[in-house]
Amino acid sequence: MTTQDYQLLIITVISIVLLIFLITSKLKFHPLLALLLTAIFVGFTSGLGIDKIVESIEAGAGSTLGETGVTIALGAMLGKILSDSGASDKIASSILHNASYKKLPWMMALAAFIIGIPMFFEVGLIMLLPLIFTIAKKLEDENKIKGSAYVAIGVPVIAALATMHGMVPPHPGPLISVNQFNANIGLTMIFGIICAIPTIIIAGPLYAKFITPRLSVKPNQDLLNQYTSENDNKDEQTKSVPTILAFSTILVPVIMMLLHAIAGVFFGEKTLQYKIFEFLGSPIIAMFIGVLYAITVLGYFNKQDTQKIRDALGSSLKPIAGIILIIAGGGAFGQVLEDSGVGTAIVHLAHSFSLSPLLMGWVVAALLSISTGSATVGIVGATNLIFPLVQADPNINKELLTISIGSGSLFFNYVNHGGFWLVKESFGMSMGETFKTITVVQSIVGICGLIMVLLLNAILGIF
Repeated sequence: MTTQDYQLLIITVISIVLLIFLITSKLKFHPLLALLLTAIFVGFTSGLGIDKIVESIEAGAGSTLGETGVTIALGAMLGKILSDSGASDKIASSILHNASYKKLPWMMALAAFIIGIPMFFEVGLIMLLPLIFTIAKKLEDENKIKGSAYVAIGVPVIAALATMHGMVPPHPGPLISVNQFNANIGLTMIFGIICAIPTIIIAGPLYAKFITPRLSVKPNQDLLNQYTSENDNKDEQTKSVPTILAFSTILVPVIMMLLHAIAGVFFGEKTLQYKIFEFLGSPIIAMFIGVLYAITVLGYFNKQDTQKIRDALGSSLKPIAGIILIIAGGGAFGQVLEDSGVGTAIVHLAHSFSLSPLLMGWVVAALLSISTGSATVGIVGATNLIFPLVQADPNINKELLTISIGSGSLFFNYVNHGGFWLVKESFGMSMGETFKTITVVQSIVGICGLIMVLLLNAILGIF
Protein backbone atom coordinates (compact mmCIF):
# COMPACT_ATOMS: atom_id res chain seq x y z
CA MET A 1 0.00 0.00 0.00
CA THR A 2 1.37 3.40 -1.05
CA THR A 3 0.40 6.88 0.10
CA GLN A 4 -1.46 7.37 -3.17
CA ASP A 5 -3.44 4.17 -2.54
CA TYR A 6 -4.60 5.47 0.83
CA GLN A 7 -5.50 8.82 -0.73
CA LEU A 8 -7.61 7.15 -3.41
CA LEU A 9 -9.46 5.04 -0.85
CA ILE A 10 -10.18 8.12 1.25
CA ILE A 11 -11.39 10.01 -1.85
CA THR A 12 -13.72 7.10 -2.68
CA VAL A 13 -15.29 7.15 0.79
CA ILE A 14 -15.66 10.95 0.73
CA SER A 15 -17.24 10.85 -2.75
CA ILE A 16 -19.89 8.36 -1.64
CA VAL A 17 -20.69 10.45 1.44
CA LEU A 18 -20.88 13.56 -0.76
CA LEU A 19 -23.24 11.83 -3.18
CA ILE A 20 -25.58 10.74 -0.41
CA PHE A 21 -25.51 14.25 1.11
CA LEU A 22 -26.36 15.96 -2.18
CA ILE A 23 -29.38 13.72 -2.74
CA THR A 24 -30.78 13.43 0.80
CA SER A 25 -29.98 16.84 2.32
CA LYS A 26 -32.08 19.98 1.95
CA LEU A 27 -30.27 20.61 -1.33
CA LYS A 28 -32.33 17.74 -2.85
CA PHE A 29 -30.07 17.38 -5.91
CA HIS A 30 -31.49 15.32 -8.74
CA PRO A 31 -29.54 12.01 -8.73
CA LEU A 32 -28.17 12.59 -12.25
CA LEU A 33 -26.70 15.98 -11.27
CA ALA A 34 -25.38 14.59 -7.98
CA LEU A 35 -23.68 11.69 -9.75
CA LEU A 36 -22.04 13.95 -12.35
CA LEU A 37 -20.87 16.45 -9.72
CA THR A 38 -19.43 13.66 -7.58
CA ALA A 39 -17.70 12.12 -10.61
CA ILE A 40 -16.04 15.47 -11.39
CA PHE A 41 -15.00 15.80 -7.73
CA VAL A 42 -13.34 12.37 -7.83
CA GLY A 43 -11.61 13.19 -11.11
CA PHE A 44 -10.05 16.42 -9.84
CA THR A 45 -9.10 15.17 -6.36
CA SER A 46 -7.56 11.94 -7.69
CA GLY A 47 -5.35 13.80 -10.17
CA LEU A 48 -7.04 12.86 -13.45
CA GLY A 49 -6.40 15.36 -16.22
CA ILE A 50 -9.25 17.62 -17.32
CA ASP A 51 -9.52 15.88 -20.68
CA LYS A 52 -9.46 12.47 -19.00
CA ILE A 53 -12.30 13.44 -16.64
CA VAL A 54 -14.56 14.35 -19.55
CA GLU A 55 -13.48 11.25 -21.45
CA SER A 56 -14.25 9.00 -18.46
CA ILE A 57 -17.68 10.55 -17.90
CA GLU A 58 -18.59 10.18 -21.57
CA ALA A 59 -17.24 6.62 -21.74
CA GLY A 60 -18.98 5.52 -18.54
CA ALA A 61 -22.33 7.08 -19.41
CA GLY A 62 -22.13 5.95 -23.04
CA SER A 63 -21.23 2.33 -22.32
CA THR A 64 -23.99 2.09 -19.72
CA LEU A 65 -26.56 3.51 -22.11
CA GLY A 66 -25.35 1.18 -24.83
CA GLU A 67 -25.46 -1.93 -22.65
CA THR A 68 -28.47 -1.17 -20.50
CA GLY A 69 -30.34 1.89 -21.75
CA VAL A 70 -31.64 0.47 -25.04
CA THR A 71 -32.62 -2.79 -23.35
CA ILE A 72 -34.54 -0.92 -20.65
CA ALA A 73 -36.33 1.12 -23.32
CA LEU A 74 -37.33 -2.04 -25.17
CA GLY A 75 -38.43 -3.57 -21.87
CA ALA A 76 -40.63 -0.54 -21.20
CA MET A 77 -42.25 -0.95 -24.62
CA LEU A 78 -42.86 -4.63 -23.98
CA GLY A 79 -44.35 -3.83 -20.58
CA LYS A 80 -46.70 -1.26 -22.10
CA ILE A 81 -47.92 -3.74 -24.72
CA LEU A 82 -48.48 -6.38 -22.03
CA SER A 83 -50.41 -3.89 -19.93
CA ASP A 84 -52.57 -2.36 -22.67
CA SER A 85 -53.48 -5.74 -24.13
CA GLY A 86 -54.40 -7.17 -20.73
CA ALA A 87 -51.67 -9.85 -21.00
CA SER A 88 -49.90 -8.81 -17.78
CA ASP A 89 -53.24 -8.83 -15.95
CA LYS A 90 -53.98 -12.28 -17.40
CA ILE A 91 -50.62 -13.63 -16.19
CA ALA A 92 -51.07 -12.07 -12.75
CA SER A 93 -54.62 -13.43 -12.43
CA SER A 94 -53.39 -16.88 -13.39
CA ILE A 95 -50.67 -16.81 -10.74
CA LEU A 96 -52.98 -15.38 -8.06
CA HIS A 97 -55.61 -18.00 -8.86
CA ASN A 98 -53.14 -20.84 -8.35
CA ALA A 99 -51.41 -19.62 -5.19
CA SER A 100 -52.27 -18.10 -1.84
CA TYR A 101 -50.85 -14.65 -1.18
CA LYS A 102 -48.36 -16.17 1.29
CA LYS A 103 -46.91 -18.33 -1.48
CA LEU A 104 -46.61 -15.51 -4.00
CA PRO A 105 -43.11 -14.32 -2.91
CA TRP A 106 -41.89 -17.91 -3.32
CA MET A 107 -43.48 -18.25 -6.74
CA MET A 108 -41.98 -14.94 -7.88
CA ALA A 109 -38.57 -16.06 -6.62
CA LEU A 110 -38.94 -19.28 -8.62
CA ALA A 111 -39.98 -17.35 -11.75
CA ALA A 112 -36.99 -15.01 -11.38
CA PHE A 113 -34.70 -18.00 -10.73
CA ILE A 114 -35.73 -19.52 -14.08
CA ILE A 115 -35.68 -16.24 -15.99
CA GLY A 116 -32.38 -15.33 -14.34
CA ILE A 117 -30.57 -18.32 -15.86
CA PRO A 118 -30.02 -16.57 -19.20
CA MET A 119 -30.85 -12.94 -18.35
CA PHE A 120 -28.79 -10.11 -16.88
CA PHE A 121 -30.11 -8.58 -13.64
CA GLU A 122 -31.30 -5.33 -15.22
CA VAL A 123 -32.95 -7.07 -18.17
CA GLY A 124 -34.71 -9.61 -15.97
CA LEU A 125 -36.02 -6.92 -13.64
CA ILE A 126 -37.38 -4.81 -16.49
CA MET A 127 -39.01 -7.94 -17.94
CA LEU A 128 -40.72 -8.75 -14.64
CA LEU A 129 -41.75 -5.23 -13.58
CA PRO A 130 -45.20 -5.45 -15.24
CA LEU A 131 -45.85 -8.71 -13.40
CA ILE A 132 -44.46 -7.41 -10.09
CA PHE A 133 -46.54 -4.24 -10.24
CA THR A 134 -49.73 -5.98 -11.37
CA ILE A 135 -49.62 -8.65 -8.65
CA ALA A 136 -48.56 -6.16 -5.97
CA LYS A 137 -51.34 -3.74 -6.92
CA LYS A 138 -53.94 -6.51 -6.65
CA LEU A 139 -52.61 -7.45 -3.21
CA GLU A 140 -52.57 -3.80 -2.18
CA ASP A 141 -56.16 -3.26 -3.34
CA GLU A 142 -57.28 -6.33 -1.38
CA ASN A 143 -55.26 -5.32 1.74
CA LYS A 144 -53.59 -8.73 1.75
CA ILE A 145 -50.15 -7.48 2.79
CA LYS A 146 -49.09 -5.57 5.88
CA GLY A 147 -46.59 -2.99 4.64
CA SER A 148 -45.54 -2.58 1.02
CA ALA A 149 -46.86 -5.22 -1.37
CA TYR A 150 -44.31 -3.99 -3.92
CA VAL A 151 -41.47 -4.88 -1.56
CA ALA A 152 -43.04 -8.24 -0.72
CA ILE A 153 -43.15 -9.22 -4.40
CA GLY A 154 -40.10 -7.29 -5.61
CA VAL A 155 -37.45 -8.38 -3.09
CA PRO A 156 -37.62 -12.12 -3.97
CA VAL A 157 -37.24 -11.19 -7.65
CA ILE A 158 -34.24 -8.95 -6.93
CA ALA A 159 -32.60 -11.67 -4.83
CA ALA A 160 -33.06 -14.41 -7.42
CA LEU A 161 -31.96 -12.33 -10.40
CA ALA A 162 -28.87 -11.00 -8.59
CA THR A 163 -27.86 -14.46 -7.38
CA MET A 164 -28.11 -16.05 -10.81
CA HIS A 165 -26.36 -13.08 -12.44
CA GLY A 166 -23.25 -13.35 -10.30
CA MET A 167 -22.95 -17.00 -9.33
CA VAL A 168 -24.17 -19.20 -12.17
CA PRO A 169 -22.82 -19.54 -15.73
CA PRO A 170 -23.55 -18.77 -18.55
CA HIS A 171 -23.61 -15.20 -17.27
CA PRO A 172 -20.54 -13.27 -18.51
CA GLY A 173 -19.13 -12.70 -15.01
CA PRO A 174 -18.76 -16.34 -13.97
CA LEU A 175 -17.69 -17.27 -17.51
CA ILE A 176 -14.70 -14.93 -17.20
CA SER A 177 -13.40 -16.96 -14.26
CA VAL A 178 -14.38 -20.30 -15.82
CA ASN A 179 -12.34 -19.54 -18.94
CA GLN A 180 -9.37 -18.08 -17.05
CA PHE A 181 -9.15 -20.94 -14.53
CA ASN A 182 -10.03 -23.58 -17.15
CA ALA A 183 -12.77 -24.74 -14.81
CA ASN A 184 -15.45 -27.27 -15.75
CA ILE A 185 -18.50 -25.24 -16.80
CA GLY A 186 -20.92 -28.09 -16.09
CA LEU A 187 -19.65 -28.56 -12.53
CA THR A 188 -19.62 -24.80 -12.02
CA MET A 189 -23.29 -24.61 -13.02
CA ILE A 190 -24.21 -27.49 -10.70
CA PHE A 191 -22.28 -26.06 -7.75
CA GLY A 192 -23.62 -22.60 -8.56
CA ILE A 193 -27.23 -23.75 -8.47
CA ILE A 194 -26.63 -25.69 -5.23
CA CYS A 195 -25.23 -22.48 -3.68
CA ALA A 196 -27.93 -20.31 -5.26
CA ILE A 197 -31.04 -22.10 -3.93
CA PRO A 198 -30.56 -21.50 -0.18
CA THR A 199 -29.12 -18.07 -0.94
CA ILE A 200 -32.25 -17.02 -2.86
CA ILE A 201 -34.52 -18.40 -0.13
CA ILE A 202 -32.78 -16.40 2.61
CA ALA A 203 -32.24 -13.16 0.67
CA GLY A 204 -35.60 -13.40 -1.11
CA PRO A 205 -38.83 -14.63 0.52
CA LEU A 206 -37.45 -14.80 4.07
CA TYR A 207 -35.89 -11.33 4.05
CA ALA A 208 -38.95 -9.97 2.23
CA LYS A 209 -41.16 -11.27 5.05
CA PHE A 210 -38.98 -9.39 7.53
CA ILE A 211 -38.63 -6.07 5.70
CA THR A 212 -42.07 -5.73 4.07
CA PRO A 213 -43.99 -4.54 7.19
CA ARG A 214 -41.27 -1.94 7.82
CA LEU A 215 -41.57 -0.15 4.47
CA SER A 216 -44.37 1.72 2.70
CA VAL A 217 -42.90 1.76 -0.81
CA LYS A 218 -45.13 2.57 -3.78
CA PRO A 219 -43.90 3.23 -7.34
CA ASN A 220 -44.56 6.48 -9.17
CA GLN A 221 -48.16 6.60 -10.39
CA ASP A 222 -47.12 7.19 -14.01
CA LEU A 223 -45.03 4.03 -13.94
CA LEU A 224 -47.83 2.12 -12.25
CA ASN A 225 -50.28 3.25 -14.91
CA GLN A 226 -47.88 2.10 -17.61
CA TYR A 227 -47.29 -1.38 -16.21
CA THR A 228 -50.79 -2.16 -14.86
CA SER A 229 -54.08 -2.29 -16.74
CA GLU A 230 -56.16 0.74 -15.84
CA ASN A 231 -58.44 0.70 -18.88
CA ASP A 232 -62.20 0.58 -18.37
CA ASN A 233 -62.37 -2.44 -20.63
CA LYS A 234 -59.53 -4.36 -19.04
CA ASP A 235 -61.80 -7.26 -18.09
CA GLU A 236 -62.74 -7.69 -21.76
CA GLN A 237 -59.09 -7.43 -22.75
CA THR A 238 -58.04 -9.98 -20.15
CA LYS A 239 -60.63 -12.46 -21.38
CA SER A 240 -59.60 -11.92 -25.00
CA VAL A 241 -55.94 -12.84 -24.42
CA PRO A 242 -55.37 -16.62 -24.13
CA THR A 243 -53.24 -17.57 -21.13
CA ILE A 244 -50.64 -19.38 -23.26
CA LEU A 245 -50.31 -16.38 -25.56
CA ALA A 246 -49.92 -14.02 -22.59
CA PHE A 247 -47.11 -16.12 -21.11
CA SER A 248 -45.44 -16.56 -24.49
CA THR A 249 -44.84 -12.81 -24.82
CA ILE A 250 -42.60 -12.92 -21.75
CA LEU A 251 -40.96 -16.23 -22.62
CA VAL A 252 -39.84 -15.40 -26.18
CA PRO A 253 -36.80 -13.26 -25.19
CA VAL A 254 -36.05 -15.59 -22.27
CA ILE A 255 -35.93 -18.64 -24.55
CA MET A 256 -33.73 -16.82 -27.05
CA MET A 257 -31.19 -15.93 -24.38
CA LEU A 258 -31.36 -19.45 -22.97
CA LEU A 259 -30.64 -20.96 -26.39
CA HIS A 260 -27.59 -18.70 -26.61
CA ALA A 261 -26.39 -20.10 -23.28
CA ILE A 262 -27.01 -23.71 -24.37
CA ALA A 263 -25.23 -23.08 -27.69
CA GLY A 264 -22.12 -22.13 -25.74
CA VAL A 265 -21.98 -25.65 -24.32
CA PHE A 266 -22.45 -27.53 -27.62
CA PHE A 267 -20.75 -25.28 -30.17
CA GLY A 268 -17.36 -23.61 -30.29
CA GLU A 269 -17.28 -19.81 -30.09
CA LYS A 270 -15.95 -19.51 -33.65
CA THR A 271 -18.59 -21.74 -35.27
CA LEU A 272 -21.38 -20.27 -37.38
CA GLN A 273 -24.05 -21.96 -35.24
CA TYR A 274 -22.76 -20.29 -32.08
CA LYS A 275 -22.49 -16.88 -33.72
CA ILE A 276 -26.11 -17.09 -34.87
CA PHE A 277 -27.33 -17.97 -31.39
CA GLU A 278 -25.03 -15.33 -29.90
CA PHE A 279 -26.62 -12.67 -32.12
CA LEU A 280 -30.20 -13.75 -31.49
CA GLY A 281 -29.58 -14.24 -27.76
CA SER A 282 -27.90 -10.91 -27.08
CA PRO A 283 -30.11 -8.87 -24.70
CA ILE A 284 -30.88 -6.06 -27.15
CA ILE A 285 -31.75 -8.35 -30.07
CA ALA A 286 -33.74 -10.78 -27.90
CA MET A 287 -35.75 -7.94 -26.35
CA PHE A 288 -36.23 -6.31 -29.77
CA ILE A 289 -37.62 -9.52 -31.24
CA GLY A 290 -39.75 -9.95 -28.10
CA VAL A 291 -41.28 -6.50 -28.66
CA LEU A 292 -41.96 -7.27 -32.33
CA TYR A 293 -43.58 -10.56 -31.34
CA ALA A 294 -45.77 -8.85 -28.72
CA ILE A 295 -46.83 -6.13 -31.18
CA THR A 296 -47.77 -8.77 -33.73
CA VAL A 297 -49.69 -11.25 -31.57
CA LEU A 298 -51.20 -8.81 -29.05
CA GLY A 299 -51.67 -5.85 -31.39
CA TYR A 300 -51.93 -6.60 -35.09
CA PHE A 301 -53.54 -10.05 -34.75
CA ASN A 302 -56.10 -8.56 -32.32
CA LYS A 303 -56.85 -5.85 -34.90
CA GLN A 304 -55.70 -3.08 -32.59
CA ASP A 305 -55.47 0.44 -34.02
CA THR A 306 -51.90 0.80 -35.33
CA GLN A 307 -51.74 4.51 -34.47
CA LYS A 308 -52.72 3.72 -30.88
CA ILE A 309 -50.01 1.06 -30.73
CA ARG A 310 -47.44 3.57 -31.95
CA ASP A 311 -48.62 6.24 -29.49
CA ALA A 312 -48.53 3.71 -26.64
CA LEU A 313 -44.96 2.68 -27.48
CA GLY A 314 -43.92 6.34 -27.56
CA SER A 315 -45.60 7.13 -24.25
CA SER A 316 -43.95 4.10 -22.64
CA LEU A 317 -40.55 5.81 -22.86
CA LYS A 318 -41.53 8.93 -20.91
CA PRO A 319 -41.69 7.41 -17.40
CA ILE A 320 -38.36 5.58 -17.80
CA ALA A 321 -36.35 8.36 -19.51
CA GLY A 322 -35.20 9.72 -16.16
CA ILE A 323 -34.32 6.22 -14.92
CA ILE A 324 -32.10 5.59 -17.96
CA LEU A 325 -30.24 8.88 -17.52
CA ILE A 326 -29.70 8.29 -13.81
CA ILE A 327 -28.27 4.85 -14.58
CA ALA A 328 -25.99 6.52 -17.14
CA GLY A 329 -24.87 8.93 -14.42
CA GLY A 330 -24.03 5.96 -12.23
CA GLY A 331 -21.97 4.53 -15.08
CA ALA A 332 -20.06 7.82 -15.40
CA PHE A 333 -19.34 7.90 -11.66
CA GLY A 334 -18.13 4.30 -11.69
CA GLN A 335 -15.91 4.86 -14.73
CA VAL A 336 -14.20 7.86 -13.15
CA LEU A 337 -13.55 5.82 -10.00
CA GLU A 338 -12.07 3.04 -12.10
CA ASP A 339 -9.88 5.37 -14.20
CA SER A 340 -8.62 7.15 -11.08
CA GLY A 341 -6.86 3.96 -10.00
CA VAL A 342 -9.11 2.90 -7.13
CA GLY A 343 -9.13 -0.68 -8.41
CA THR A 344 -5.34 -0.89 -8.22
CA ALA A 345 -5.40 0.50 -4.69
CA ILE A 346 -7.92 -2.18 -3.70
CA VAL A 347 -5.72 -4.94 -5.13
CA HIS A 348 -2.75 -3.60 -3.14
CA LEU A 349 -4.92 -3.59 -0.03
CA ALA A 350 -5.94 -7.20 -0.62
CA HIS A 351 -2.31 -8.28 -0.96
CA SER A 352 -1.68 -7.16 2.62
CA PHE A 353 -4.03 -9.87 3.95
CA SER A 354 -3.16 -13.56 4.29
CA LEU A 355 -6.31 -15.47 3.32
CA SER A 356 -7.24 -18.75 1.65
CA PRO A 357 -7.76 -18.50 -2.14
CA LEU A 358 -11.54 -18.94 -1.84
CA LEU A 359 -11.83 -16.18 0.75
CA MET A 360 -9.26 -13.96 -0.96
CA GLY A 361 -11.15 -14.17 -4.26
CA TRP A 362 -14.39 -13.18 -2.53
CA VAL A 363 -12.80 -10.24 -0.65
CA VAL A 364 -11.03 -8.80 -3.69
CA ALA A 365 -14.13 -9.13 -5.90
CA ALA A 366 -16.27 -7.47 -3.22
CA LEU A 367 -13.87 -4.57 -2.65
CA LEU A 368 -13.41 -3.92 -6.37
CA SER A 369 -17.15 -4.11 -7.04
CA ILE A 370 -17.95 -1.75 -4.17
CA SER A 371 -15.31 0.78 -5.15
CA THR A 372 -15.79 0.81 -8.93
CA GLY A 373 -19.53 0.12 -9.16
CA SER A 374 -18.99 -2.82 -11.52
CA ALA A 375 -19.41 -6.48 -10.65
CA THR A 376 -17.54 -7.31 -13.87
CA VAL A 377 -14.53 -5.27 -12.76
CA GLY A 378 -14.66 -7.10 -9.43
CA ILE A 379 -14.67 -10.48 -11.12
CA VAL A 380 -11.95 -9.63 -13.65
CA GLY A 381 -9.68 -8.10 -11.00
CA ALA A 382 -10.12 -10.96 -8.54
CA THR A 383 -9.68 -13.59 -11.27
CA ASN A 384 -6.41 -12.07 -12.44
CA LEU A 385 -5.13 -11.71 -8.88
CA ILE A 386 -5.93 -15.29 -7.88
CA PHE A 387 -4.87 -16.93 -11.17
CA PRO A 388 -1.18 -17.40 -10.17
CA LEU A 389 -2.35 -19.27 -7.05
CA VAL A 390 -4.51 -21.56 -9.19
CA GLN A 391 -1.52 -22.34 -11.40
CA ALA A 392 0.68 -23.06 -8.39
CA ASP A 393 -1.81 -25.16 -6.42
CA PRO A 394 -3.78 -27.85 -8.35
CA ASN A 395 -5.76 -28.69 -5.19
CA ILE A 396 -7.75 -25.44 -5.37
CA ASN A 397 -11.32 -26.15 -6.42
CA LYS A 398 -11.57 -23.92 -9.49
CA GLU A 399 -15.33 -24.28 -9.81
CA LEU A 400 -15.99 -23.18 -6.23
CA LEU A 401 -13.43 -20.39 -6.60
CA THR A 402 -15.42 -19.11 -9.59
CA ILE A 403 -18.61 -19.04 -7.52
CA SER A 404 -16.83 -17.40 -4.59
CA ILE A 405 -15.55 -14.58 -6.79
CA GLY A 406 -18.99 -14.17 -8.36
CA SER A 407 -20.76 -13.96 -5.01
CA GLY A 408 -18.18 -11.46 -3.76
CA SER A 409 -18.86 -9.22 -6.76
CA LEU A 410 -22.53 -8.99 -5.67
CA PHE A 411 -21.80 -7.80 -2.14
CA PHE A 412 -23.01 -4.31 -1.11
CA ASN A 413 -24.56 -2.98 -4.31
CA TYR A 414 -24.68 0.77 -3.65
CA VAL A 415 -24.76 4.24 -5.18
CA ASN A 416 -22.20 3.71 -7.93
CA HIS A 417 -24.01 0.63 -9.27
CA GLY A 418 -26.55 0.96 -12.08
CA GLY A 419 -28.78 -1.69 -10.51
CA PHE A 420 -29.14 0.41 -7.35
CA TRP A 421 -30.62 3.31 -9.31
CA LEU A 422 -32.79 1.06 -11.45
CA VAL A 423 -34.44 -0.37 -8.33
CA LYS A 424 -34.66 3.01 -6.60
CA GLU A 425 -36.35 4.82 -9.47
CA SER A 426 -38.52 1.91 -10.64
CA PHE A 427 -40.04 1.36 -7.20
CA GLY A 428 -40.07 5.04 -6.20
CA MET A 429 -37.87 4.46 -3.16
CA SER A 430 -35.91 6.85 -1.00
CA MET A 431 -32.16 6.32 -0.58
CA GLY A 432 -32.78 4.61 2.76
CA GLU A 433 -35.46 2.32 1.35
CA THR A 434 -33.24 1.37 -1.57
CA PHE A 435 -30.42 0.56 0.86
CA LYS A 436 -32.77 -1.67 2.89
CA THR A 437 -33.79 -3.54 -0.25
CA ILE A 438 -31.23 -4.06 -3.01
CA THR A 439 -28.11 -3.20 -0.95
CA VAL A 440 -29.03 -5.45 1.96
CA VAL A 441 -30.41 -8.16 -0.34
CA GLN A 442 -27.23 -8.35 -2.40
CA SER A 443 -25.09 -8.24 0.74
CA ILE A 444 -27.03 -11.26 2.05
CA VAL A 445 -26.54 -12.93 -1.33
CA GLY A 446 -22.80 -12.28 -1.23
CA ILE A 447 -22.37 -13.60 2.32
CA CYS A 448 -24.62 -16.64 1.84
CA GLY A 449 -22.83 -17.45 -1.41
CA LEU A 450 -19.48 -17.43 0.40
CA ILE A 451 -20.79 -19.58 3.26
CA MET A 452 -22.19 -22.12 0.80
CA VAL A 453 -18.88 -22.21 -1.11
CA LEU A 454 -16.87 -22.82 2.08
CA LEU A 455 -19.37 -25.46 3.21
CA LEU A 456 -19.25 -27.30 -0.12
CA ASN A 457 -15.47 -27.09 -0.14
CA ALA A 458 -15.36 -28.66 3.33
CA ILE A 459 -17.75 -31.44 2.30
CA LEU A 460 -15.82 -32.20 -0.90
CA GLY A 461 -12.58 -32.17 1.12
CA ILE A 462 -13.84 -35.06 3.21
CA PHE A 463 -14.22 -37.20 0.10
